[in-house]
Amino acid sequence: MRTRAMSTGSALGGLIMLLLLVLAPFAGARATGVSDAAAALKQGPVYVDPGAAGQLSTADAKALAQKIKDADKPLFVAVLPANAQFPPKGLIDNLRGQTGIAGLYAVRLGNRFDAGVDRSVMSPAAVDNLVTSVRAPGADAATELNNFVDQALPAMRGSAPASWGTVGTDSGVPVAGLVVLGGVVVAGGAGAYAVVRRNRLRKEAEERAALDRLRVVVDEDITAFGEELERLDFHPAERGADDAMRGDYERALDSYDRAKSLMGSVTRPHEVRGVTQALEDGRFSLAVLAARRESRPLPERRPPCFFDPRHGPATDDRTWTPPGGAPRQVPVCAADAARLDDGLDPAARTVDTDMGRRPYWEAGPAYGPWAGGYFGGGMLPGLLVGTALGSMLSTPAYASEYGGGDFGGFQGGDFGSGDFGSGDFGGGFDGGGGFDGGGGFDGGGGF
Repeated sequence: MRTRAMSTGSALGGLIMLLLLVLAPFAGARATGVSDAAAALKQGPVYVDPGAAGQLSTADAKALAQKIKDADKPLFVAVLPANAQFPPKGLIDNLRGQTGIAGLYAVRLGNRFDAGVDRSVMSPAAVDNLVTSVRAPGADAATELNNFVDQALPAMRGSAPASWGTVGTDSGVPVAGLVVLGGVVVAGGAGAYAVVRRNRLRKEAEERAALDRLRVVVDEDITAFGEELERLDFHPAERGADDAMRGDYERALDSYDRAKSLMGSVTRPHEVRGVTQALEDGRFSLAVLAARRESRPLPERRPPCFFDPRHGPATDDRTWTPPGGAPRQVPVCAADAARLDDGLDPAARTVDTDMGRRPYWEAGPAYGPWAGGYFGGGMLPGLLVGTALGSMLSTPAYASEYGGGDFGGFQGGDFGSGDFGSGDFGGGFDGGGGFDGGGGFDGGGGF
């Protein structure tokens, strides 16, 4: 009996010690400034500092937090006063470092708004574009933040941190920590297995949905190429045909058959790249065949028309500027070159999105493998930089989920410190002066 009592006492003592370690950070005076904001963001996606309570109501903050939680994305929003507790230079970098969770961090500092992001979640270039698009003189915090969140969530990768699912009270006692601790003691590996299984099932569902969308687009491409072959006025035995022409024709037929065969065996989105690569090979073979038959110089191997690869190999380059983006040179077919020269819109390839039919570069990451097969060799990021699809192709998360590892990554960010590399996080307030406010900090609201 004594031995059992000692054993029970030892176990209880160990549990008490563990609880004290969990509670230690909450003992004594509360932290101030960025550290308290970071602690709150670990428990919920939206934090409103008491000094900025007039900017965003409790109801608006809760609604914003629920929107982010429902999307299951690692988007963190902080509404902070422009005072000495929150110096703007390096603020978002510091907030990210103390929170310690990869994600997109949006900060309303006084009347200013900016954001920073881990490249595994979204490219810094895309975040810069989003920030610019929602900034408006005199805009209130609720409008600005909701506009940003609404545009950012569909383009983000990754999942919300598990800590957002815990519960707490307003008393300052870390009930959430106690619940999590109890769950770990009781459930142990079962909880971890459930999280892993849920993430795996979600990823499988996302891949199935992406592949379903890709099948529609790729089947359209295969059908279009088959119709080109049917319309082709060439027979291997016709007068004037030589071995080179017959070789071009055979390569085009082989590409068509290979595309159909590959598509029939596709089980994951990234495998689609081989299909569109085969179609591009076939269209180039037809372009070479046409040049031989017409006694023209053979064309150089060029990528397909940027606006619609079904237009065939590009014949020229033109300057094109996507909405809200920067000008860039893109390969174009003769017809689209003429349209652009006349001030008209190109004949863009549209695909299904949640917003209806849109040009493929405004679509989601599912279309990345499709585009990657047409525009290989590392050229795709330069063509798509600043577009919705381009911002996704550059992320490590895209590479792991959609097989886009050869697209490289965008560089972003003009500051960096803390315990993670500045190359992995970009964006944020780039000014360091003009804020001379002061005042204490006595805790804030987390949602």
